[in-house]
Amino acid sequence: MTDPIKVGFIGLNPDSNWAFNAHIPALKSLGDSFEIVGVANSSPESAQRTAEALGLTAFDSPADLVASELIELVVVTVKVPYHFELVTMALNAGKHVYCEWPLGNGLEEARALAALAEEKGVVAVAGTQARAAHEIQHLKTLIADGYVGRVLSTSLIGSGGNWANTTSEALYYLFDKRNGGTMEDIPMGHTLAAVREVLGEFGPLSATKLSNYETVTVTDTGEEKPKTAPDQVMVQGSLASGAAFSMHYRGGTNRGTNFLWEINGTEGDIQVTAGLGHAQMVQLTIKGARRDETELTEQMPVPAVYEGEPEFPGARNIAGMYARVAQDIRTGSRSAPSFADAVGLHEILDGIEHSAAQRA
Repeated sequence: MTDPIKVGFIGLNPDSNWAFNAHIPALKSLGDSFEIVGVANSSPESAQRTAEALGLTAFDSPADLVASELIELVVVTVKVPYHFELVTMALNAGKHVYCEWPLGNGLEEARALAALAEEKGVVAVAGTQARAAHEIQHLKTLIADGYVGRVLSTSLIGSGGNWANTTSEALYYLFDKRNGGTMEDIPMGHTLAAVREVLGEFGPLSATKLSNYETVTVTDTGEEKPKTAPDQVMVQGSLASGAAFSMHYRGGTNRGTNFLWEINGTEGDIQVTAGLGHAQMVQLTIKGARRDETELTEQMPVPAVYEGEPEFPGARNIAGMYARVAQDIRTGSRSAPSFADAVGLHEILDGIEHSAAQRA
């Protein structure tokens, strides 16, 4: 029997934390593949509270956690501005790393982390978990098997949920573009990773960014604060295949469709819908029609949850990522999205940023 891979979290809070709600059930769903061992947070007291709640070892600092022989895989789930320092620390300690997307606060940080991971020869994974969704993998198979024939165009519209004119104090940092957690960085970035997984690389792209709101109301306090993150991002161009591509992400939510992705081809059409523009964490529904069919028919109903899998789609997708991580650590394969893959996605976002800046 293979020993479980020992996991240590940097950034884990059972009160209100994405890692607790998605990563913990994902790891637990994989049986004996992983053992969650330890945690380090922003303070020893915070780590101790989490450790007591989950039965883990508390480390006084991230440096102590990454240095420990108890830890094989370091999972970094803190805010983006802290990724570079913490991931660098873990890589220099020779640990395997799973880092939440975005990998770095911008392209240059991502490139530096990818180069260091390559130098250290460890498994280093960026959490673009939409790529592991059952629906995305099914969609990839449909396209590869020629369901729509030759892809002619693809268009996508998504709502960010956040990034409009109100937010909570805890999420206000997302409205400052210097923090690397804007609408284009997070929901749009995750969705671009899914598009790339299904349809291949992008060709030339041009972009426009707009802001309908220059300030945001913090609902906890009623305070008005500056907002520098755009709330409208429009991208158009082509895929490397030559197919036309367009995408529009908008802040907040609306009363209509909050996620709509269409793929049109010479033989058929596919439509993907969801309740929010975060492809990495929502339930996706796929419908299609081809040849003589005149109306969309459901190609894949809401996928059945396999025995032991989390019901929350975000956790289910992350479980798919961790299954690949375990395979990569144990066999030397590279099936999970690597830091090098993340650099490619950062390059796309960097190109979008430069194009929008030229049009401003």
